[in-house]
Amino acid sequence: FLRFFFNDLYLNTWIKDEWSHFYDSVYVKENWIDPLIRWQPKVQQLIEKLTDKLSNRTTTVKTSRVTQPKEFNLTVPKPRAIPPPSPAPLPVLPKRQPVPPSIYKPPKERKQLEEIKTKNIQKAKDLLLEANTNQFRCATIKPEKREFLYRVISAVLISWSQISCEHVCLLFKTMYLEVVWESVLTQYLEELIKQPPDLIDNIPIKLNTAAILREGALYQRKLEEELKRIENLQQGAGDPSEFLEWQKQMRGKDLEEQLAEIECRRLQGKLSYEEAVLAHQNVTQENKKKADLLREEKAELMHLYAEKCLQEQKEMKELVEQVMEGHKNVKQVKAKIQEYKQQIVQRVCEESGELLRQALEEKEDKNRKRYELIQQIRAIESIPSIRHKFVDLTETGGHGLFGEMSIVELRERLALLKEAQKAAEEEKRDQIIHEKQAKEQLILDKLDQISQFRAQLGRAAALKQEEKKKSQSGERPMKDERILNLQKKIVEKTMERKKQAGLL
Repeated sequence: FLRFFFNDLYLNTWIKDEWSHFYDSVYVKENWIDPLIRWQPKVQQLIEKLTDKLSNRTTTVKTSRVTQPKEFNLTVPKPRAIPPPSPAPLPVLPKRQPVPPSIYKPPKERKQLEEIKTKNIQKAKDLLLEANTNQFRCATIKPEKREFLYRVISAVLISWSQISCEHVCLLFKTMYLEVVWESVLTQYLEELIKQPPDLIDNIPIKLNTAAILREGALYQRKLEEELKRIENLQQGAGDPSEFLEWQKQMRGKDLEEQLAEIECRRLQGKLSYEEAVLAHQNVTQENKKKADLLREEKAELMHLYAEKCLQEQKEMKELVEQVMEGHKNVKQVKAKIQEYKQQIVQRVCEESGELLRQALEEKEDKNRKRYELIQQIRAIESIPSIRHKFVDLTETGGHGLFGEMSIVELRERLALLKEAQKAAEEEKRDQIIHEKQAKEQLILDKLDQISQFRAQLGRAAALKQEEKKKSQSGERPMKDERILNLQKKIVEKTMERKKQAGLL
């Protein structure tokens, strides 16, 4: 059992697979298979002892060598070389020149780069406005969409020009962008809702079998719902058209309130942006005052640091002189270290020669055993073996099993089984052809039904569109009072910011 259970092939193949059915494969590999493989050498020794005991043989127990402690081979640190003292005293440094005042002033190149940057931004805005106004004649926009697109482009340009003027207040910029794009998208959705749905519904689409069946089921369900509605009306039920009209009006009012709320949020974001710019200008003035104070403190600290460096140089010179006096016997120490190293080298050479001799003896013993094994294998291979075996195909194997048959009888039964399988395949093929023809006929009927329903729905949609055009009115809602108040506040903050910038 131990030979079977601790076999590498069995552990890594089907034993591992059977355990993995009940536990995780990673858990089995790490906690079961790997420990068993590590214990295999000790178990192999145990198996050999048991076999020797069964065969009444005496086993020689190998005693492990006792570990002999050795002293640590510590390396002696090398003495560090001391630089010789300078013969001459330290030279007197000339008096340092004061820092020029131009260091604390901003360079002219930075101002020139800022002016070029502002000019490039203004030039790009002019080019973009000119490209949007002077469009190509081959890509003209329809009159009903031109006004809406101009409003969208102008809103985006104004928002980006206001945001790119300053490099601060990132939080207010993100909030302002969200409000602007939300208002632009709502306006664009309103324009899409106003367009007739026929432009989207009348696109020709190639239908496959699944699409035809789905559309046929949809129209059939709509037909059943319409019949059910007519039956309910005949029985005295009410018409929900008035409720739907009221619901549509209420949704329109809710949409207007949402648009007014979005505009208020946009203006609030713009107002908070103007307030943030004013706060930034105040912070810059305070920072300039703090910078002047820091420059004065820095000059005092530099003076103290220079005095401290001179004092440290004097102390270092005195320390070097003291160290040179304490290292006069360095040559004697070097000679002792050299003798100790020579003794260590001689001892290592003797030990390496003994190890080399033992290795040669082990190699000769190994080669002798290998030669004997090769001779045994060649002797086994030289024995002749019977290569031919005569078989009678009409006789059974004689194993004593139920239903035992000869090879000839097995071939005949396989031939009969193939013929029966071929007949079943032909019958299945005919059945599939009949089902396919019935399915094609069903799809053709569904297509005729779909075309009739589409024609009727198209006529109903045209009538509904005409009625909708007649009932539409072009009134526009008045602006909210909150929006007007916010616009006034924004104008006041903008004027205050420009005055503050002029003072700076």
